[in-house]
Amino acid sequence: MNKIVAHCAEYKFTSHAVQRMFERSFFKDDILQALKNGEIIIEYEDDKPFPSYLVFSMIKNRPVHVLVALDIGSQLCYIITVYEPDTKIWCNDFKTRRKL
Repeated sequence: MNKIVAHCAEYKFTSHAVQRMFERSFFKDDILQALKNGEIIIEYEDDKPFPSYLVFSMIKNRPVHVLVALDIGSQLCYIITVYEPDTKIWCNDFKTRRKL
């Protein structure tokens, strides 16, 4: 279990995340499953107002990155954005940024 699932009692989707999910045909249950089963690939501990994490997972054979901010005090997680990683930016494992 990753630290997101361990600390989140509730998830809130930002309007930006909902818009991106709609544009990219990702569904709420898919994203929640991705957070549950996914791997944290980047930690942004200094993000404000809450630390955020980039999570990689596969949804129905599609790679997905979910950026989520974690308010540990209230156990609330904010889903910031959702996207399919671009192979021009990410290596074939979708976890490692290419050196540009």
